[in-house]
Amino acid sequence: MTNAAPATTATIAARAVMASKIYGQGDNEVRALDGISVEFAQSRFTAIMGPSGSGKSTLLHCLAGLDRVTSGQVFLGDVEISACTEKQLTLIRRDRIGFVFQAYNLIPTLNAEENITLPMALAGHKPDRAWFDNVVDAVHLRDRLSHRPSELSGGQQQRVAVARALVSRPDLIFADEPTGNLDSRSGAEILTFMRQAVTDLQQTIVMVTHDPGAASYADRVVFLADGKIVDEMQDPTAERVLDRMKSFGD
Repeated sequence: MTNAAPATTATIAARAVMASKIYGQGDNEVRALDGISVEFAQSRFTAIMGPSGSGKSTLLHCLAGLDRVTSGQVFLGDVEISACTEKQLTLIRRDRIGFVFQAYNLIPTLNAEENITLPMALAGHKPDRAWFDNVVDAVHLRDRLSHRPSELSGGQQQRVAVARALVSRPDLIFADEPTGNLDSRSGAEILTFMRQAVTDLQQTIVMVTHDPGAASYADRVVFLADGKIVDEMQDPTAERVLDRMKSFGD
C-alpha cells in the first residue's frame, strides 16, 4: 500500500498529491518522500507515525509550507501552496496555519500572554477577547499570563505554545512531537487539550509522534516507512498502534 485512502467525505483541510522530496543527487540521493498522496479532513485529529527516517517530519514540514516538495503538489484547502512564492507562503503560514513544536519556541523576554498573542500582533491583528479567554481557560493558564517562560514549567510552556497556535483560529494546526520534552503527566494534559480542541472547538490537527500513547488521542493514524504511506488506522488505541509499529522493527 503506497497511498492512503481519502480521509473522509468531510471537507479536506490539507492534502498532498504524488509528493516527493529528494535530498542530494546521484549516489547520495535520499528520497525522504516517495510519491505520497494523502488527505487530512477538517475538524479531525490525525497522527503521523513511522520509524526514524521514514519521512514523517518531512511530510509535516512540506504540508505546513516550511519546506518545499521536489515534485508533486501540496494543498491547504483549495490553495496549492507548493506553487506559492515565498512571500505568499509567509502570509499563509502567518494567517492560516498554527504550529506547535517540541522546543516550545517562546520568546524569553515576553510573558505568557504576550507570547500567545505575538503572531497576531506581528500581523497587526487583535485577538478576539472572548476566544482568547476560552483558549486560556481551556489550557489552564489564567493565573500564569504575566509570567515569563523561565517562570513556567515545561508543561506550562507547552500549553502557552498550544494556546498561541489556537488563538488565531487557524485553518490547520501542525504539531511536531509536541510532548517530546514533557513528563508523562504534562504530556497527557497537552494531548487532552489538543483532543478537546478538535472535538469541542472544531480545530484541525496533524501531529507527528513516535509515541503510541500520544497517537491514541487521534482520530486516525497514518503510518510511513521509507518515504511511503504503508498503512492507516481509524480510532486508534495505544495497543493497536504499538503492535503495528513493532512490524517496523524500530
